[in-house]
Amino acid sequence: MISLNLSPSLNPGLLHKTRTCQQPTRLSALLVTNPKPFNHRHPLGLSPIPNLQIRDVSAKPLLSLTNPESSSGFSRKPRSIAAVGSSDSNPDEKSDLGEAEKKEKKAKTLQLGIVFGLWYFQNIVFNIFNKKALNVFPYPWLLASFQLFAGSIWMLVLWSFKLYPCPKISKPFIIALLGPALFHTIGHISACVSFSKVAVSFTHVIKSAEPVFSVIFSSLLGDSYPLAVWLSILPIVMGCSLAAVTEVSFNLGGLSGAMISNVGFVLRNIYSKRSLQSFKEIDGLNLYGCISILSLLYLFPVAIFVEGSHWVPGYHKAIASVGTPSTFYFWVLLSGVFYHLYNQSSYQALDEISPLTFSVGNTMKRVVVIISTVLVFRNPVRPLNALGSAIAIFGTFLYSQATAKKKKIEVGGDKKN
Repeated sequence: MISLNLSPSLNPGLLHKTRTCQQPTRLSALLVTNPKPFNHRHPLGLSPIPNLQIRDVSAKPLLSLTNPESSSGFSRKPRSIAAVGSSDSNPDEKSDLGEAEKKEKKAKTLQLGIVFGLWYFQNIVFNIFNKKALNVFPYPWLLASFQLFAGSIWMLVLWSFKLYPCPKISKPFIIALLGPALFHTIGHISACVSFSKVAVSFTHVIKSAEPVFSVIFSSLLGDSYPLAVWLSILPIVMGCSLAAVTEVSFNLGGLSGAMISNVGFVLRNIYSKRSLQSFKEIDGLNLYGCISILSLLYLFPVAIFVEGSHWVPGYHKAIASVGTPSTFYFWVLLSGVFYHLYNQSSYQALDEISPLTFSVGNTMKRVVVIISTVLVFRNPVRPLNALGSAIAIFGTFLYSQATAKKKKIEVGGDKKN
């Protein structure tokens, strides 16, 4: 044990008496070192300086060399583990990490490609068999109700067998969901009415004008858009107008249905942002499942009132035109199942990618659907009609680019604030 005499300066005589007469434990202090062995490399980021303390035998510290407030200048803050490990890291470990990151990136790209492929494929299948069913059974209210019914059953099965986590349903959530579900119902039934009266390609060209309504309604509600966004909607309007004028299967009811569908889906999106902000714990797939159930409750009673009296004779005509009931059932079933599946895939894609990439993907999806349905149903397309469709879709692409830049500016401003 090492003893330190902390008394003031004394003459040699008194000092001798002090050393011989006083107990060494009264005015002495104990110098203690960290019992752990000294490690020069300190791989865990600990300071190599041992924790030295001068303390009285009563265990009350008098001075600490690692106290940040002392004049010694040492800091208690440990060095970074990453900083320490960087000097001793193995090049092989770096290469392994790089390979792992590359493999993870490739796997994510492959997964995203599969989601996009399913999204496009399911949308094409829905549009084809929905149109096939409507050609022989022109009652869109019943078919639209069945499609919502199929989606509702699909989600109830997933929740019941715990294949997907069931959302926590509360009264405030249901109240907040009533508005978006109503506008979703309007958008869906209006699109189905349009599909029943005109070519699928024409409906999708008109539906590409959805950004125009989005900008107009959002501006009326107080949002501001830069000039680039306003300019991007001009080719959309011009292209849709040219496509409508030159459309072979033009029908005022079909045009009106597609326009009303745009309004319904835009109001659904706007209303969802305003009423569902406090329910962020519910993911997109569960949100869409709840909207489908509420939309079915909205739509089916109205469908009975609008066209219920025509369903039985229309069914017999459809069976007579198709030949076998199973074929008609198959078309209707596929239209219902794939309607939900393509919406489910779109929500999954939106969870994995940025809104800009999703907008571009949605624009390209319309191109793929238009081309596919033209080839399947062999709809006559005039050159000016094709030109108008291309201009409208290109305007939608410009709109997605312009809105993405607007969001980046807003995010940058929020970070500065």
